[in-house]
Amino acid sequence: MKKKILIFVTLLAFFGLTLAGCSNDKKSVAQEANTTDTWSSIKKRGRVIIGLDDTFVPMGFREKNGKLVGYDIDLAKAVFKQYGIKADFQPIDWNMKETELRNRTIDLIWNGYTITPARKKQLMFSRPYMANRQVLVTKTKDNITSFKGMKGKTLGAQTSSSGASLLDEHPAMLKNYIKNKTPVLYDSFNNALMDLDDKRIQGLLIDSVYAGYYISKEKDPSSYRVTRGGFTGEDFAAGMRKGDKTLKKKVDQGLQHLANTGELQQINKKWFGNSNNSLIKPEK
Repeated sequence: MKKKILIFVTLLAFFGLTLAGCSNDKKSVAQEANTTDTWSSIKKRGRVIIGLDDTFVPMGFREKNGKLVGYDIDLAKAVFKQYGIKADFQPIDWNMKETELRNRTIDLIWNGYTITPARKKQLMFSRPYMANRQVLVTKTKDNITSFKGMKGKTLGAQTSSSGASLLDEHPAMLKNYIKNKTPVLYDSFNNALMDLDDKRIQGLLIDSVYAGYYISKEKDPSSYRVTRGGFTGEDFAAGMRKGDKTLKKKVDQGLQHLANTGELQQINKKWFGNSNNSLIKPEK
């Protein structure tokens, strides 16, 4: 009997060591993937894979015919065209974006991606290229003119968005006023805006660039009210693995070149008209 117990214990120890070894191997692979400079591989295959939420108007979204368009689509294509590299866009679950990057299923996150301290711990950012902020969108007839006006009302936000993070980081600013002190979370702003129109929610915390573009395309823009509140501004940038220092350098240089040639200004005008939130100016 003692012999059987000894064999059983030995087997358990063996399998425990095996599983621990596999776990350590996985960690090593993940760490290596996050610290490797992949520019030579990207250059060799002639394409870069960019992860995005394909419902984020106007940064990257699908037209009725299914074609993928948007500000960030045009911008990324223009940057990599300078290096003879094709930009391929991969729709992803926005809640899993950092995981997709870490697992190397994508090379970049480029889709109205906000720089935050928490994200900086996980990855590296390109230079910021556009200013943005979180705003509250409501229906004008509801007469909500401040964040405090959302007291007891239902607020919508996108899952894993910078807006949702700000709600948690600064609850006294808005979260503590809303119904149950908890927002309704959506996979996309499109669904949230439809619920706002259908009165299922009374407010939506959303990126100002998205809100401005969406409202301008509506039949009655005046039926919406945009309230800035007290959240500070934020910047958009492309996110990449910490080891991709050459990729960062190429993206940063490419953005500056577009500003110097005037192509960046043309892209800005195409999507935002005379409104210019660009943070990259031509070099003198």
